[in-house]
Amino acid sequence: MLRAVLQNAITPAVPIRRGPCTAWRLNIARIARDEPGGRSEYNRRMPQAPQTPPARIIPEPVRKGIDVSINGKHFRHTGDPALPLLWYLRDVLRLTGCKYGCDDKSCGACSVLVDGKLKRACALAMADLADKDITTIEGLAKPDGTLHPVQQAWIDEDAILCGYCQSGQIMAAVDLLARKPKPSDADIDGIGNLCRCGSYPRIRRAIQRAAAATQGKTK
Repeated sequence: MLRAVLQNAITPAVPIRRGPCTAWRLNIARIARDEPGGRSEYNRRMPQAPQTPPARIIPEPVRKGIDVSINGKHFRHTGDPALPLLWYLRDVLRLTGCKYGCDDKSCGACSVLVDGKLKRACALAMADLADKDITTIEGLAKPDGTLHPVQQAWIDEDAILCGYCQSGQIMAAVDLLARKPKPSDADIDGIGNLCRCGSYPRIRRAIQRAAAATQGKTK
């Protein structure tokens, strides 16, 4: 392609007007056409050593890192191992359902499931999560869009007020129902996630509805 461009650009159909640069232009044209006399000892083509392709190519990871599974997808964290999971989810993966509320595990707005158990993402370093299976609020619904029973119960009971803490509340409820399919009011109150809007009565009803739905009952 380059040779054709040089031939068209440097050796046009019309005669070249003689001038100071004519010899240089003609020499470039000869190089493009690979004609004898077009190359001197200073610009001759360099010989290439024969190359033998390897019998087998073994792929290697571009960078070493911390492998995790988040909502069924594999990710590799190659940054600071001390980075909290909360900021990896929000700033790197843009999974913003996990909220920042306290930075000391007290409010529960950043609740996620790690290997099926409730954890606070603000206090989990990526270095401690190698090969872990993490589920966030974005991973609860089925691939076809069907909501998790807890999510649907939240809608049916209108449990959301401002909504900031609700993703953490839902994740805590999912964990509770996995441990206790028939939770008592005391079990629900013992979740401990903070709701600054005071939506606790609606949250209790939503969890009770979800428990009934998972047992095949209609409330």
